[in-house]
Amino acid sequence: MNKAPLLYYRTIAQIEEYRKRPVLQKIKWLEAQMEFFFYAMPDKAKKIRDRMHSEKGA
Repeated sequence: MNKAPLLYYRTIAQIEEYRKRPVLQKIKWLEAQMEFFFYAMPDKAKKIRDRMHSEKGA
């Protein structure tokens, strides 16, 4: 079975279209992605993340 691995792939045209979008639109999209990942994150991972952030600031 010689299936190609599942990769995150975008065409050159898709990349160029993304580059043309306004910066604020890109930032809003990234914020939405971060919010999704935060809510999807298991509680144990959130505790580890919070611990790492508190140690980094100390």
